[in-house]
Amino acid sequence: MDYRIRSLEEYQTAYQKSVEQPEEFWAGIAENFTWRQKWDKVLNWNFEEPRVEWFVNGKLNITENCLDRHLEKRGNKLALIWEPNDPKERFIRYTYRELHEKVCQMANILKSNGVQKGDRVCIYMPMIPELAFSVLACARIGAVHSVIFAGFSHTAMADRINDAQAKVVLTSDGLNRGPKQIPVKRVVDEALETCPSVEKVIVVDRVGWAVNMVEGRDVWYHEELEQVDKHCPAEEMDAEDLLFILYTSGSTGKPKGVVHTCGGYMVYTDYTFRNVFQYEESDIYWCTADVGWITGHSYLLYGPLLSGATTLMFEGVPTFPDPGRFWQVIDKFGVNIFYTAPTAIRSLMASGLDHVLSYSLDSLKVLGSVGEPINEEAWHWYHIHVGKERCPVVDTWWQTETGGIMLSSLANITPTKPSHAGFALPGVQPILIDQEGKEITENEQEGYLCMKFPWPGMIRTTYGDHERCRQSYFSTYPNLYFTGDGAKRDKNGLWRIIGRVDDVINVSGHRFGTAEIENAINQNKHIVESAVVGYPHDVKGQGIYAFVVCGEEAPTNQENLRAEVIETVVDQIGKIAKPDKIQIVSGLPKTRSGKIMRRILRKVAEGDTSNLGDTSTLLDPPIVDEIVKGAL
Repeated sequence: MDYRIRSLEEYQTAYQKSVEQPEEFWAGIAENFTWRQKWDKVLNWNFEEPRVEWFVNGKLNITENCLDRHLEKRGNKLALIWEPNDPKERFIRYTYRELHEKVCQMANILKSNGVQKGDRVCIYMPMIPELAFSVLACARIGAVHSVIFAGFSHTAMADRINDAQAKVVLTSDGLNRGPKQIPVKRVVDEALETCPSVEKVIVVDRVGWAVNMVEGRDVWYHEELEQVDKHCPAEEMDAEDLLFILYTSGSTGKPKGVVHTCGGYMVYTDYTFRNVFQYEESDIYWCTADVGWITGHSYLLYGPLLSGATTLMFEGVPTFPDPGRFWQVIDKFGVNIFYTAPTAIRSLMASGLDHVLSYSLDSLKVLGSVGEPINEEAWHWYHIHVGKERCPVVDTWWQTETGGIMLSSLANITPTKPSHAGFALPGVQPILIDQEGKEITENEQEGYLCMKFPWPGMIRTTYGDHERCRQSYFSTYPNLYFTGDGAKRDKNGLWRIIGRVDDVINVSGHRFGTAEIENAINQNKHIVESAVVGYPHDVKGQGIYAFVVCGEEAPTNQENLRAEVIETVVDQIGKIAKPDKIQIVSGLPKTRSGKIMRRILRKVAEGDTSNLGDTSTLLDPPIVDEIVKGAL
């Protein structure tokens, strides 16, 4: 059965059924997968404990659905294209048959190194094919993978390994990122000084460095490969068995281990991938996200492979060897669907149009945006210069905790509107809540975004601490999942994400989402990117402090630039929203996944810089010192 929605009417019909008969709706989708044993019941749930179980007592293995079931018809179809950091290095292509063999070999290596069903395996690797093999190999033998972005500090890594009590670490000697080479194995060695649970380390030779190998603990992947078979039976898993843990930052310093399970996550990532991107059998699909964060899990690996797609994996960065690299790769492989983050788009905007106009980009059919709301200026630039005004932009809203896309337009099917995510996907039941916890039913109103019914891809628990899961997501509003985001519906019911609730500034009784002010500031032609936070103000309660990054042609007179920014905000929103302080900076403190660390900026704005917390895991730690020195 083809469960891709092909018209607005089909979307409306599917959505209505998913709300009125959710169990029947999702059972119909789930029927399309390979199950060892069918479920007894589609759904058990309550949001008080919380307890959510989909496809109860169903038995399966997600890799049989990603790989084995495609072998008969798609065995020779490209599954994975790997493009290295250096454009002079040869790319590698894997068919579904070849990828199946590689995953089985990696699974056998894990087994020969003592990994069993239920064990936790930490993966700390660059964006190389072995990272994909490792993730899928864990799933094949029933081990729980925990991917840690290969850029986190040894302290951050140790925290995550110890929380999960990981038994094995998969890593590489080093990694290539742009013009730099980074010693990955050295970070692992430092982390493992405080990680007694780790028994084995499997090391991939990526850059050819001599590294410290601890006897009895560390083994080379290429040496292990010579001793294993290309066949590995898939472990039978329960639909609610753990598939992976992925750590995400919380409101407190300690990261939360978000848990996703096998059955529901499988059904949800496949369904959302096919429908949001309107994937066709011959398409080449490229998600630029690192596998170290949820987008890489759901929409670089699992979603595309479940759908039998060809997925592209890129080792490098968008600006190396020059800011045309993304566009060069798109033309090189004839990419049809391109999914990236607003942060990347804005940084490429700042590099000027020449780098984009040098490439045809004729193959593109669909553009996607993920990670944060995309501001209007970046949306238009992306749509006009990358998509040539013929590619729909799907602005997807979702979270690590949701497992998959929740709010988005479906490419060429449902309406798009700049700075709006779009309608809810079938099976997703969003609701707006006011401060008293009452539902806001009218459109053109702002409130807190909650979900009133479970969907298959949602978080089940936080690893080892179910109470933290309850407190974080289910305790704020009874019987609702609280996203932590503010949102607004327009007159047609399209959803707009305003920003995190803790990113809302109350100026003289008026509430402004930081994303809304940033969107306005970014309309200024000289501004590449901005971040806005609130700070205590004697008259207004909260003032607005803006950190702005300029393009190359910005005025040298900073006061003139500040006046221009204020004029832009007043023009876009009104005088009430004009920033009180505007600090011009060369960059913003960001995590490796591109998320701006507003917590740090808030402390700078408040003049409380004595305890900024651990900044070593940021993409560019020295930027924090520069911002502190230039604080207004």
